[in-house]
Amino acid sequence: MARDIDPSLNRRRLRIELRKARDEAGLTQRDAVQQLEWSLSKLIRIEKGTVSLGVTDLRALLQLYGVTEPDRVTELEEAARGSKGASWWAQYSEVVSPAYALYLGYEGSADTIRMYNPVVLPGLVQTEDYATALLSAQTGEARVRPQVELRITRQERFFETDDGPEIDIVLDEASLRRQIGGPAVLRRQLDHLKTLTEHPRTTIRVLPFSVGAHFSVSISLILLEFKNDDDLLFLEGPGGGLSSRDDFGLVARHQENFEEISAEAYEGARVIEVLDEVRESLATS
Repeated sequence: MARDIDPSLNRRRLRIELRKARDEAGLTQRDAVQQLEWSLSKLIRIEKGTVSLGVTDLRALLQLYGVTEPDRVTELEEAARGSKGASWWAQYSEVVSPAYALYLGYEGSADTIRMYNPVVLPGLVQTEDYATALLSAQTGEARVRPQVELRITRQERFFETDDGPEIDIVLDEASLRRQIGGPAVLRRQLDHLKTLTEHPRTTIRVLPFSVGAHFSVSISLILLEFKNDDDLLFLEGPGGGLSSRDDFGLVARHQENFEEISAEAYEGARVIEVLDEVRESLATS
């Protein structure tokens, strides 16, 4: 199954291509809107990918920027038509914050996703039982089921497609041993992790307790990497959200730390051994 083209992905492509075309034309945003008699805020929203773009407005931009290659124009017009409509998570909008909705749009077009959580397992690998037990302790009963369904749907979009991103996950030993939902739930969760280690686009490592303190020891993070765009950092939890594209230092620091803990983490057969050791410790619990 191929990865669906979400409207947010088309908006992202338009954002990248139009910003590139404007730069090649030697125009600032203010130059462009003055010639088109648009508001500056309209172009800013288009170049940030936060709004859909009609074909008429697209053609006006392409004419101004001197983009005339037929194939490129046709592809961008198709992207403009596909930039409208609801995103896949719209059905869960009551439990998706604006910051997380923005993240989901970027996540869907990432080439590589790297994640680490020092406390619990990342949502992308949680079983339904584990997610239910975790969320039941964090939110009201009415919000648990839609949040669990959102996580499962998100997993399906990555693990059941042929052309998804490379996924690199460092699991903290603490998250493996914390009995979210009790021993039976955790045993099934560990079995699921073992299955994911065989996924062709997924790398799972385990960071042992012996590593001690590091830069992200108390931070749950996701790093999104793109071939043709700036990398992004998403910090989970209260006060978290997507990093600014101008905050290269913060993104780079977390990327460096991810490399450091990855080098210290167990990998390959040792990961399976750790998962089995934890599972066996639960047998008599």
